[in-house]
Amino acid sequence: MNIENVQKVAVLGAGSMGHQIAMLCALGGYETSLQDIEVGAIDKAKEVLEARMQDWIKKDKVTKEQKEVAFEKLSTTTELETAVKDADLVIEAVVEKLDVKREIFAKLDSYAPKGAVLATNSSTIVNSKIADVTTRKDKVINMHFFFPPLVMDCVEVVKSDQTSAETAQTALDFCERIGRKGVLLEKEIYGFVANRLLFALSNEAVYLYENGYADFESIDLIAKKALSHPLGPFELMDLSGIDVGYYGNMQLYEETGDPKNKPPKSIEEKVKSGNLGRKTGKGWYDYTKGDK
Repeated sequence: MNIENVQKVAVLGAGSMGHQIAMLCALGGYETSLQDIEVGAIDKAKEVLEARMQDWIKKDKVTKEQKEVAFEKLSTTTELETAVKDADLVIEAVVEKLDVKREIFAKLDSYAPKGAVLATNSSTIVNSKIADVTTRKDKVINMHFFFPPLVMDCVEVVKSDQTSAETAQTALDFCERIGRKGVLLEKEIYGFVANRLLFALSNEAVYLYENGYADFESIDLIAKKALSHPLGPFELMDLSGIDVGYYGNMQLYEETGDPKNKPPKSIEEKVKSGNLGRKTGKGWYDYTKGDK
């Protein structure tokens, strides 16, 4: 499979990442199927994308014609087999849980054409932990888009020992075709590059907060004023979704058994209470009050 053979794309998961990745693909000229098991998630995705594209028209980022063409190329379904049966590239963007991803990839191996590349948008889980449920380990790869995909110009493309050079090049070429910079990681490592750097920052920030050195607002302020970060670590957790980091930590803890890899207490409390950040209206900050 090379980039010239990629004509149709399937994106699995219509959540905060998936629906934007699907729109990127459609804007890039690809026939794109967006799949989610929940009709409500698909309906919300359509609504959000319509509003985003209308805003882009006003800001001259796209023309009305480009928007209309993209929506013509973007279809939706709740059926996994329907979404991937004729796809040349599948991008999985579901919840950050290994067992869920393995279950999906096992089905993909049966439903998708044998030559199709199967990519995971996982932000932490290396593809070799998923690929072994398929008969095409050479065609499985990480394509880690960053939130929000319609804004962030970077994709971490990660090879395993089994991923072929051709698959990696196809992923990199695809990123270029949809206007994103793909960066290749030749070896697997948990969390890749960006998130390993972010984990170090966020873990230290939570440590300082939980041990009473400063409140989270002050830590965010220092990060922005002294380090020139556009967002503080707690603001960034809210933007990305507190649950994303939580499940990433849990996966690492399950792999290592090292207590230091368990999610911090305050993060666990946020997840259990359902306060996951911007997407739920409340996380470290309360977005329902217009504070942010």
